[in-house]
Amino acid sequence: MVGIQQVFKSFGLALVGTMHPRMLWLSLRPFLIVSVLWGCLIWLTWTPALEALSIFLTNSIFTSWIQEGLVWAGFDNARAWIAPLFFVMLIIPLITISLLVLIAFSTVPSIVNIVARQSQYHGLERRQGGGFFGSLIYTLWSALICLALVLLTLPVWWVPPLVAILPPLLWGWLTMRLMSYDVLAKHASTEERDLLIEKYRWPLLVMGIASGMLGAVPTFFWATSALALVLFPVVSFVALWIYSLIFVFAALWFTHFLLDALSALRQEELDKALTVPTRVIEAELPYHG
Repeated sequence: MVGIQQVFKSFGLALVGTMHPRMLWLSLRPFLIVSVLWGCLIWLTWTPALEALSIFLTNSIFTSWIQEGLVWAGFDNARAWIAPLFFVMLIIPLITISLLVLIAFSTVPSIVNIVARQSQYHGLERRQGGGFFGSLIYTLWSALICLALVLLTLPVWWVPPLVAILPPLLWGWLTMRLMSYDVLAKHASTEERDLLIEKYRWPLLVMGIASGMLGAVPTFFWATSALALVLFPVVSFVALWIYSLIFVFAALWFTHFLLDALSALRQEELDKALTVPTRVIEAELPYHG
């Protein structure tokens, strides 16, 4: 029976698999792509973005109280670093979502192919329940929903308890949606995919949130450490690679869990098909009295 036991079993398999050199390379590839793209974008927009953000923070009645409160608390140079801190907090969700989307769209299929070649999944038929365009639309739509939720909740990320709760929930929800779809895209039919996601909704959500909590560690350091602001380029590259490695681990975790669940589902269907209902037919013998 696939359930909590399989969650822990697939966790262990994913943990061991993440240390494989090929998986480490699969985590480096999207990290390098995202680092180059966002590095160029940040380099081009850093100064004008900080100037525009400083003007907004100074004139906005919704954020000026933050600066005044920091100055009142003894942080006399708060105005010098409040704009960079806001800028970092704004781009962290964008970078994280773009990295997760890239991994889900380009790396997860490779991971699924590698795992599917293992002995326990031999003979697992590919029913092609999802295609390239379906995955693209599903990925972009999920990312847009998550981005909207991030923008709606970003103002309260400054509240100490919520900064440790909201990011894991958001990354966990997005991770569950993207990984569940892409892992089953080739091997499961549309009906099988919908059935598995519905049947194991809560274990999958727990797995997503757990992955999100792991991903929240670099987010928390990145957004709250003064050292992260001083060494922003170095810290950002290290944090991005940690994100990428965590997402590859999550892809392995979801792949092992869902392929095993798909195998169990098909075995149940086969057992039902081979079970022939038997009925006892009572025939009345003719009377020859």
